[in-house]
Amino acid sequence: MKSLLHRHRELCERAVDPLEIAAGLEAHGLTDRAAARFRHRDVFSLAEELYARVPRTAEPRPEPEPVPVPRVRAGWVLLSLLPGVLAAATVTGLRFTQGHPRQSVALGGLLAVALATRAALRRGPLAGPPGTRAWGTRVGTRAGTLWLLGYALLGDGLLHSVLTGGPDTPPTMAPDGPWPTATAPVLALLLSCAPAAWSAHLLAAGARRRLARSRDLEDFTAAARPLLLGALAVFLGALAALLALCGTLLHAPAAYPQALTLGALLLLARLLTTHRHRHAPALALGAAVATEGAGLALPLAGRLPGCAFLAAPVETLVGAWGETAVPALACGTAALALLRHAGRTLTRASAHAPTGAPE
Repeated sequence: MKSLLHRHRELCERAVDPLEIAAGLEAHGLTDRAAARFRHRDVFSLAEELYARVPRTAEPRPEPEPVPVPRVRAGWVLLSLLPGVLAAATVTGLRFTQGHPRQSVALGGLLAVALATRAALRRGPLAGPPGTRAWGTRVGTRAGTLWLLGYALLGDGLLHSVLTGGPDTPPTMAPDGPWPTATAPVLALLLSCAPAAWSAHLLAAGARRRLARSRDLEDFTAAARPLLLGALAVFLGALAALLALCGTLLHAPAAYPQALTLGALLLLARLLTTHRHRHAPALALGAAVATEGAGLALPLAGRLPGCAFLAAPVETLVGAWGETAVPALACGTAALALLRHAGRTLTRASAHAPTGAPE
């Protein structure tokens, strides 16, 4: 116990209550099983003893400062709207151009949306922890996100073309072309950057308030779990409304299954990355990419002599549910896995405490 107190003396001396010590210990990887080695039932019980052992002076302690709650800033609100605004302008430009001008509009719009999304992830509730890049710290995470968005735009049309003997021509970025593009779901996903930022803000602000009122770690976890589910529900509700709006305005399928599952996956991955949990999002995004890639590769491999059985799973799935079943299955499974992981990690006090340490 003395060695533990010495190792965390600064944390114990700075803490204003045992919960802050418990959050710091949890952030440094100390679990209830480790607390049992010190003859305590859980981390909070151990934190109470450490708090009691810290030497106190006769002078009265100052009143503890309230836990800082994130505020709404005009800067990040406007930045979260920028990707959707530029995406809408790009889609409008594509509707009124043909040939080389259309290609220029597409490339310029893609670059502008990418820069706007990067800026939106640098500030506000979706910003990564200090010292990390806006798009995360792993190249695989960024590449996986780009693949999934690209598949949402071109994947269903490409899969349909592959299953019908193509593709014979490159995409023309036209919804009625031989390789149709799904602009409505991608536009809705980019417009949903603003609801995603608001959902992340609601989760962070609510968790900080619960942290100030909770008396032990179990109490905080019980209160934080509905906050996480509520933030996800708010985002999915806003995304569903945006999908309906974009589908109506563009006279295109809204693609609810794959867009909602992809939106949930991207939001959960970003929330975990924001709270310094970067390994699980990379694995989940990689698994979704691998599943979508297999959905395209297996029918192509099935064209080889004697390999028709390779295409059977994809053909059966598409025959029963359509091309949208492949991305919906890939992103939905990955999103459920991330939700389970987030339910264990983002409901800990250490994920929201100011004293939290990196993962």
